[in-house]
Amino acid sequence: MGTENHMQVFFDARSVNEGLARMLVGAFMMGMNPTLDQLEDVKTAVSEAVTNAIIHGYQEEEKQVELVCDREGQQLVVTVEDHGAGIENVTEAMQPFYTSKPGMERSGMGFTFMEAFMDKVEVSSRPGEGTKVVMWKYIPQKGDGEQ
Repeated sequence: MGTENHMQVFFDARSVNEGLARMLVGAFMMGMNPTLDQLEDVKTAVSEAVTNAIIHGYQEEEKQVELVCDREGQQLVVTVEDHGAGIENVTEAMQPFYTSKPGMERSGMGFTFMEAFMDKVEVSSRPGEGTKVVMWKYIPQKGDGEQ
């Protein structure tokens, strides 16, 4: 099945826009009739991905973050991409408590939260070129066996 709905947004890499990203994804999901828990799970994962792009990808430089949402049936695919610093070792970066900014009191749990709240998370990155986080969440229709 092809994409039923698509959204692509670029916004400034500012922490204030984390809320904008949450709102946009939440509004995009409404046609899928998510539960409040599903809605909050996706919004939390998106917050983590956007925060990583701003703090780690751009290190607070005001550049652009790209947010893409696609709906394929009841499957939501969310992509957050930056064209910043990139990640040297994605496997290491995805380990719980790993942070490249220990002086900023970062918990190092961003990718862990994304993986906990979404069905699948894939991260691709190239040092000096940026990072792309793709996250999937299945939102069952009422009667699909999930409340």
